[in-house]
Amino acid sequence: MSVVKKAAKSAAVIMILTLVSKVLGFLRDMLTASKFGSGWETDTYFVALTASMMITEIVGRAINTTVIPIFSEIEVKKGKKEKIKFTNNLINILFILSLLAMIIAWFLSPLIIKLMAQGFHGEQFNLAVRLNRIGLPIMALLSIASVFSGFLESSQSFSAPASRGVFLNFIYIIFLIFFSQRYKIEGLMAAGTLAAFSEILIQIPASKKAGYKYVLCFDLKDKYIRGVLSLTVPVIIGSAVNSINTIIDRTIASRLADGSISSLNYASKIQGFILNIFAVTVTTVIFPMLSNKKSNDDMDSLKEVIEYGINLIIILILPASIGLIIFAEPIVGTFFKRGAFDNIAVHMTSQALAFYSLGLLGASLTTMISSIYYSIHDTKTPMINGIFAVCLNIALNLILVKFMAHRGLALATSISDIFVCILLIKGIGKKIHNFSIKNNMPCFLKSLISSALMGILVYIIYYSTIGLMKGKLMELLLLVLTAFVGIIVYIILCCKLNIKEVKIIAEKVKNRK
Repeated sequence: MSVVKKAAKSAAVIMILTLVSKVLGFLRDMLTASKFGSGWETDTYFVALTASMMITEIVGRAINTTVIPIFSEIEVKKGKKEKIKFTNNLINILFILSLLAMIIAWFLSPLIIKLMAQGFHGEQFNLAVRLNRIGLPIMALLSIASVFSGFLESSQSFSAPASRGVFLNFIYIIFLIFFSQRYKIEGLMAAGTLAAFSEILIQIPASKKAGYKYVLCFDLKDKYIRGVLSLTVPVIIGSAVNSINTIIDRTIASRLADGSISSLNYASKIQGFILNIFAVTVTTVIFPMLSNKKSNDDMDSLKEVIEYGINLIIILILPASIGLIIFAEPIVGTFFKRGAFDNIAVHMTSQALAFYSLGLLGASLTTMISSIYYSIHDTKTPMINGIFAVCLNIALNLILVKFMAHRGLALATSISDIFVCILLIKGIGKKIHNFSIKNNMPCFLKSLISSALMGILVYIIYYSTIGLMKGKLMELLLLVLTAFVGIIVYIILCCKLNIKEVKIIAEKVKNRK
């Protein structure tokens, strides 16, 4: 099977599983709100969960990112047996380190809660400490789950890692429906720990199928362990920098009109949904391929995979960006307009979403291109560019917020995403001989033309008929049908303009009928 066809098939599977996970996550949030409301208990729960998850998610993401190139290198140079040995060594080391971190965090929980929620006192403070301690095992469980994900993805096995979120949300939903009244908010945190454990269990059968077998080993002097540590630190710093970026945006927004923070938060959730469904999915599939080609020193194939990955991001994200800009207000209204979320909130959030969408392609390509650097064992360049992005974003925030309020903060993020993306692309040419982004320009221009024509058509269809629709259900139906027409038109235009990646996918779907 060719690289293009194999990647397309894997990406389709991951997209479906990610979409299912997101839908279940939305249902989980609805059930949590229904069972526990929005009072001091839920405030306490979310603070305690953040305390347990914040560092763990950053470290887990860093581990999953850095181990894939090392897995590929070990398998190519030393064989699968050594790859499995390294996997066990890494799992055992992470387990011991996580155990030590859990013991320390157990005693420091009161201090952690004081730092994160200075307004908590009395019973609320005690509950937060208790919940934080219940959630501490999540540290070890998610770290180990990340290792298994890296092992499987480096073996071109994506279904089990992509299923992690499905099973996690499923366990939450079972608890909320059947056990929440009996075990209360403490039970919800315990369910989170069980859900994290399920992320390991779901990957074990697939890992065994890929040749994994547990063996007790513990070697801190292993050069590949040192390699993981050296590569992980810059990724952790880069991820922390992104979190700081978000905090700064929210801090500035806190000085603006009421609802500015919420508008940015809800808009970024919608943008993040698209980013996860498309950009993260493509990167998940492409990253192990890049690492494998680099380990085999097959630079021609490496450049082919890079070109394909960038083209696929362009093809998926450009029409999505235009769609989000055109339908920003109806999308926000459909998802959030109810109760206290009134027309003013819809208008503010849709404005933020439109300006975030301008930089969606930049953010998506940054995700993809960062993985290229990681595949060649360069984690410092994305980190340095991430720090630069924060500095640029802060400067633009201070300028644009004066004229555009919360919209300026969204626009500043988009501009910094685009600028940093350009810097990363230019840097790749220096790292990989004979690579040029010019090879992707025909696909970009054709996709831009197709997206623009599709955008004009769906704009005319939707806004010329929305006045005829009566009721929320009819408005939603019109939005869905218009989006469906837009997708069909876009695919046809891409095929007519001879975009090969779209033609391959379209032919594959046609042949299955």
